Amino acid sequence: MTHVLLLASHAPSLTNFRGPLIAEMVRRGWRVTAAAPDFDAGTHAALVALGARPVDVPMARTGMNPLADLAYRNSLIALFRRERPDVLLAYTIKPVIWGLLAARAAGVGRSVALITGLGYAFTDGTGGGLRRMIAGVMAASLYRLALGRADRVLFQNPDDRDLFLGRGLLRDQGQIAVVDGSGVDLDHYSPAPLPDAPVFLMIGRLLGAKGVREYAAAALALKARYPHARFQLVGWRDPGPDTVGEDELQGWIAGGIEHLGRLDDVRPAIAGARIYVLPSYREGTPRSVLEAMAMGRPIITTDAPGCRETVAEGVNGLRVPPRDAVALEVAMERLILHPEQAVAMGQASLERVRARYDVHRVNAQILSAVSS
Repeated sequence: MTHVLLLASHAPSLTNFRGPLIAEMVRRGWRVTAAAPDFDAGTHAALVALGARPVDVPMARTGMNPLADLAYRNSLIALFRRERPDVLLAYTIKPVIWGLLAARAAGVGRSVALITGLGYAFTDGTGGGLRRMIAGVMAASLYRLALGRADRVLFQNPDDRDLFLGRGLLRDQGQIAVVDGSGVDLDHYSPAPLPDAPVFLMIGRLLGAKGVREYAAAALALKARYPHARFQLVGWRDPGPDTVGEDELQGWIAGGIEHLGRLDDVRPAIAGARIYVLPSYREGTPRSVLEAMAMGRPIITTDAPGCRETVAEGVNGLRVPPRDAVALEVAMERLILHPEQAVAMGQASLERVRARYDVHRVNAQILSAVSS
């Protein structure tokens, strides 16, 4: 029986993003241990119901405290020696770096890294200046060290792959595979009729790199010209140097943006929206976009790594330059003025997600890399 240890930085992501993957591993007869920090009772119970064994591993999700990161690595070495997995599958930056280094020290037979996005340290235009530059240099050095002996490194878009190759962070081409994001469960996110009213929606943590400020600027400008249009924002303030301030958020709300906070289930919000918007500066493959596509929504996103793959320009949505609030405003106004285009684009989104991003298809790509 193959024993896979799945390592994450946020326990709910194991069920929200990897639930179908875990279920497929279990269906194949594999033993699955799912490790992450900060389990709650619901996530623990959900993983047990899937057939996995949850293990809580403390980790500082943000920051660059070397003592905290070293303690995390040491706890992982102890975990791997105790659990003795055949394969480590790690995703997000700290689990990938420290997990692969710990796996090497503990003698884990096979290590697979899933690069789900590059985040603050690799994203230009997120502020932070010298701090972000130092974070980028440190992250690149640690990735180079950790990925040097990885058996497979999976990317969610070709831009991230090319960046890692260009910076010499990988051993050779034979390590690499590109998968179509995390996929989306087409049964869970099913098509819903488009509302007649122009309701725009963005879902994401309230970080500058997600393009939330550009969304707010475009929304406030359009609200002044089209009072009947609605602009909704789902998300929360995440600690870190790139987060939106509370006063800034309250100003947006005063201007007419509807902040829905953090939602455990985003399907009702997507069903209530006519157009989905994600003006992110960089993604792996944006999960919220795939969910909106699966529910038949036209997409407005950026011509940026990870985002550009989801939209065929003018077919299932519109692409705009990142960090360009005026271009975003123009694209959003187009779908206010031409509502018939939104209908056709929503249908095209559904066709595109079914052909490329079905979670079962993507999981087959991941499991092929894990087992080969």
